[in-house]
Amino acid sequence: MENQYHILIVEDDSAIRQGVEIYLTNQGYTVFQAKDGKEGLEIVERETIHLAIVDIMMPVMDGVTMLMQLRARGYEFPVIMLSAKSEEVDKIMGLNMGADDYVTKPFTPLELLARVNSHLRRYGKYLSALNRPEQNEHIFTIGGLELNEETVEVTVDAEPVKLTPMEFKIVQLLIKNPGRVFSADEIYERIWNEKAINTDTIMVHVRNIREKIEIDPRNPKYLKVVWGVGYKIDKQ
Repeated sequence: MENQYHILIVEDDSAIRQGVEIYLTNQGYTVFQAKDGKEGLEIVERETIHLAIVDIMMPVMDGVTMLMQLRARGYEFPVIMLSAKSEEVDKIMGLNMGADDYVTKPFTPLELLARVNSHLRRYGKYLSALNRPEQNEHIFTIGGLELNEETVEVTVDAEPVKLTPMEFKIVQLLIKNPGRVFSADEIYERIWNEKAINTDTIMVHVRNIREKIEIDPRNPKYLKVVWGVGYKIDKQ
C-alpha cells in the first residue's frame, strides 16, 4: 500500500521512534527519523514533509523550540506534539506556538494513527486548495481560511465553520479586502446599510467570529484588531 505523505518523527527515545515508524510504514506512509529538534529541522530543509510528530523534551533542541523554528520559517504542515503527563505547561506552550495536536505518553499506536490520519486529511484538502489551477472568483482564501460566496460557506483548514448571516458578511467584507483596516462604523454601515449609531454590536460579532475561526482567539491568526482604528484580515 503506497501513500504520498511523508511523516517526520522527532524523538530522542529510539525505541519509540522505531515503534512509531514500523506502524506508520505498515500504513503506507514514508517515514523520516530524527533524534532531536536540530536534526529534525535539517530533515525538513531537505525533504518534503507533510506532518511531524515531535517530542517536547529532547536534548540539543527541544520540541517547542523546533516548532517555533518551523513556524518562523513558514512551514505550515501539521505538528503533533508528544508529551508526558508532567509536561502540561510545555504542552500548552506548544499549542500556543502553533502545534496542531498533542498525544500524551504512553499512547497506543491506534490513537496516534487516528490523529495522524485526521490531520493529513485536512492538510491534504488545504494543499489541494492551494494548488487549484483556476481559482473560482467566488472563493476567497487567506491561509487556511476560505469563504465561498456561492455556497455561503466558511471553512478553516477544510473544516466547516457555522457563522450567522451577519458574521458571514463581516468575514466576507474583510477577506475580500485583505490587509485593509475597516473601522467599526464602516463595517456597520456596509453590512446594515444604515448610518452607524451604536457599533458595540460589531465588537460582539468580531468576538464571536474569532471563537469560531481561531485556534486561540486571544492570539488571532486571521481576524485582527488595529487598536483605535478598526479590524482587518491580513494577507498571509
